[in-house]
Amino acid sequence: MIQKIVLSSISLLLLSCGSKNEGITPEKKTLTESVYASAIVQPDSLYEVYSSVAGILDIQFVQEGDTVSKGQPLFQIFNKTPDLNKENAKLNLQKARDDYNGNAAVLGGLEKEIQTARLKFMNDSVNYMRQKRLWEQKIGSQAEFDNIQLNYKASANNLQVLKNNYDRTKNDLLNRLQQATNSYRSALVSTKDFTILSKINGRAYAIYKNVGEIITAQQPLASLGSASVFVVELLVDEVDIVQLNTGQKVLITLDAYANQVFEGKVAKIYPKKDERNQTFKVEAVFNEAPEVLYPGLAGEANIIIDQKENVLTIPLEYLLDDSTVLTDEGTTEVKTGTRNLREVEILSGIDETTIIYKPKQ
Repeated sequence: MIQKIVLSSISLLLLSCGSKNEGITPEKKTLTESVYASAIVQPDSLYEVYSSVAGILDIQFVQEGDTVSKGQPLFQIFNKTPDLNKENAKLNLQKARDDYNGNAAVLGGLEKEIQTARLKFMNDSVNYMRQKRLWEQKIGSQAEFDNIQLNYKASANNLQVLKNNYDRTKNDLLNRLQQATNSYRSALVSTKDFTILSKINGRAYAIYKNVGEIITAQQPLASLGSASVFVVELLVDEVDIVQLNTGQKVLITLDAYANQVFEGKVAKIYPKKDERNQTFKVEAVFNEAPEVLYPGLAGEANIIIDQKENVLTIPLEYLLDDSTVLTDEGTTEVKTGTRNLREVEILSGIDETTIIYKPKQ
């Protein structure tokens, strides 16, 4: 009884399908399997311009849409602090140079002390050698000899102390001169930083600040990128990313170019996942880009991961429960293979002569 009811139900379903749908037969064709991704066009070498110092935007040399060259001035920031620092560093450098060269009497005074100590040492040395020869001849007293010998040793020690002090002072002055030189060079660099230059040949796509506004090191002033080379940023679901490799073919459609498909290839796969939307960023480049492109143009892309030729396929909408189709014989089990958003490969169960029907929705 159960079998008769099932067969009757299938017959009614087939009659319903036959009355509303004409059957089709599987076709052999090239089947392409791809990974879907959302797409957005961006200029190559896109970067945001920051100021290394805080201040007020004094001069804006470029406007949005202007082409720029590497090293070209973009903005000038007004801030008196670096100029004052530069002047102070220059004064410190001059003083350190004078001290080291002896113009400020630092080393000059020590040199005079050494000269005086050297003369005293030479005099005490002569007296000591004379008294020593006399004492060796038993001439003179022990006390007189000991006193002259003590003066001689004290003069020698004093001369050595003054020499050591001179060398130490000279090294200290040399270090101060080097530090002052470095500080002055740093001040010059900081002053130059107030004129912000372009790092690339490209175009100014966005200006975020106006003349007179306060500038900080944390806020971007502008967005610059290539004027002629564009990349396509693709967001790929984490379940599909392991199937991608650089060089794979990409079919790109853009909302601004309806009914046109552009070909490209995968150029770069970023390894870090975006935890907010569970996607990976992939960069593709056009084989032949549209004539006019703007940053932010949106669209869709299909990354080709597999392509089979001369395979038996049916439309995906004709597949029931992922493993059966409706035929004149009723529901027939099939084995499937590669699939895409529209078609699925049939490995076994039916052939090119089998008529299949679209299931009733």
